[in-house]
Amino acid sequence: MSDQHSEEPSLPDDVWERFARDTERDIRASAPKEPSARARMVTERLRQQDAQGVSPEGWRAPPAAARRTRRRVWTVLGLLLVLAVGVVAMKPSLIPGDPFGTRSGGKASPLPVETARPTAPPSAADPDTPTLDHPFAGSPALRWADGAAGVVLPPATAVGSFSKAQVATALQQTKALLVDANLNPKTLLGGRPTAALGVLDPKEPDVLDNLNRSLTTPDKKYDPLLLFSRFDPGEVRLVGTVVKVRGRITFAPGEQASVRIHADYTFVYPLSRGDSKEVARTIVRRVVETELVDPAKYTVTPGKLQLIRYDESSGNSACGVHDGFLHPQFPSTAPTGTAPSGPTTDPYDRSRDLGQGDDRTCGTVSRT
Repeated sequence: MSDQHSEEPSLPDDVWERFARDTERDIRASAPKEPSARARMVTERLRQQDAQGVSPEGWRAPPAAARRTRRRVWTVLGLLLVLAVGVVAMKPSLIPGDPFGTRSGGKASPLPVETARPTAPPSAADPDTPTLDHPFAGSPALRWADGAAGVVLPPATAVGSFSKAQVATALQQTKALLVDANLNPKTLLGGRPTAALGVLDPKEPDVLDNLNRSLTTPDKKYDPLLLFSRFDPGEVRLVGTVVKVRGRITFAPGEQASVRIHADYTFVYPLSRGDSKEVARTIVRRVVETELVDPAKYTVTPGKLQLIRYDESSGNSACGVHDGFLHPQFPSTAPTGTAPSGPTTDPYDRSRDLGQGDDRTCGTVSRT
């Protein structure tokens, strides 16, 4: 029998050399490494701090004194910012460019509705000159309501023998009188205030007769301006379509089975002449009181109003002219009419009483 030997399989030389090289690399990679001297020093310091209960400061954290200084700086900057915001809130004109639109007739935030008599005149506005595009520039009225939206009625309630609905109707009639007498473009340019006259009781002695006479043949005694705002269309024209309005309306039981309605409003009219670009403003304040009287007790027309009081004060209109029109004065021309003899007043001041009776002294206005 021939001998059969079990021999190990042989590997090619290049395969064996690659195996040996890879094995040596793996052994070196897995062998423990000796830490450097700096690593041993840092490790020992951390170990000692940990044993003493001391936490190391964060990486690159500034010293405590530096952090306190930075906090003080930010606190001071915050206080300065709050102060600056407060100053701008009180006087926005300090900011260049007028970002809030409060100058040059821009769209400014409207004032809240007036619910009680103001305690002082409105603050001085920026001294901007009114223009055809911005006729209320430089006026406190810039933030007032536009037109009939400024006549805000209070919620109606029943009063005495009158129901809530009847009081609401009387309030609406009083508003109709105010709007037609002071805001209707036809009335403002000399037309007949039909709607205003239509809410008044024809049975009230002399009232409608006197008003009609004042409209047809005005003079010092019969002056339509006591109740109506009117301008001569041959002399001036209204600038734009907006009249600014500010005021309030209230009601209470009257003395004789009635509801007394009290209205106190100021109207600001921007005006120009012909093709001129110059703008002037006339300011008219009116106090009007109407009354709804019980027809079961008095001889009145049901649903019509009695006109109890009507007083006015106009600013920037020629003195001593009784032709039934307001005559605004323009800065570029000499004043017309008689020289003012009364005191200087602020036509925007709604905190003062509007005088009654025969005191019709014409004074000077402090601003328009």
